[in-house]
Amino acid sequence: MGIKQKEELIHMEYVLETDALIKRYRHFTALNGLTMHIPKGAIYGLVGRNGAGKTTLIRLICGLQAPDSGTYTLYGVKHTDASICRARRRMGAVVETPAVYLDMTAADNIRQQYQILGRPSEDGIAELLHLVGLADTGTKKVRNFSLGMRQRLGIARALIMEPEFIIADEPISALDVSIRAQIINLLNELKKEHSLTYLFIAHDLSVVRFISDRIGVIYKGALMELAPGEEIFAHPLHPYTRSLLSAIPMPDPASERGKTCTPYNPSVHDYSVDKPAWTEIAPGHFVFANARECDEYRRMLG
Repeated sequence: MGIKQKEELIHMEYVLETDALIKRYRHFTALNGLTMHIPKGAIYGLVGRNGAGKTTLIRLICGLQAPDSGTYTLYGVKHTDASICRARRRMGAVVETPAVYLDMTAADNIRQQYQILGRPSEDGIAELLHLVGLADTGTKKVRNFSLGMRQRLGIARALIMEPEFIIADEPISALDVSIRAQIINLLNELKKEHSLTYLFIAHDLSVVRFISDRIGVIYKGALMELAPGEEIFAHPLHPYTRSLLSAIPMPDPASERGKTCTPYNPSVHDYSVDKPAWTEIAPGHFVFANARECDEYRRMLG
């Protein structure tokens, strides 16, 4: 890539844009007109229950599948352009269960990833381990690592290609609460030090609350609500968002036993005549609703 082309990618306003993405499978529609924009340097939380379309979105972005209609761009490059593969090299992934080899040492895990990518490794191994808080563990077998340490190693492997955009797919769901906070702090530190952009995917709103600049709530392949992180918690508008919030586990056992979860019933929406649209209800706070619902949401906001 030439210097000019690289500079154009770096200064692009949005790292990822999707426009009316649709992906159908035999029995269901996984993405149903999904449109979203992730600015450079942001942490965009995407939250939804199983089957909401989160995994399908990842597969499309990574080039494992193609959309049936709609488009997405990565660093300004459309997914149909030949240069999309070059743009994807600027992307890394952190997943729920990192692909680490338990019978290898931490250093050998990273060395193997360097070899797969065809890059020299020795100068980078110790630096990466130090970067993710695993200094002096290079000779230890990963089998003896805690789940949190294995996730740190997975993050180190994701950083080998020096990505600018990282897809974090349920990266802390398998960890206990104290370790979750450590990994979130690590991801935040890496973002600041290396000017990273994240798409942070989760099924639990509480997971993304303390890391996301903005949170999008996805249901059956489309966004229902989008707002700054704390705004979603302070003023949840869409019934689906309120349902997700009601299901957040509570740390106190007595409160957890006594809480009431609010199920989401799509039949509460009457779109037979008054059709819904993506609407900015308050500055930076968007919701998918018809005119009657928008009036109700504005009243809720006072």
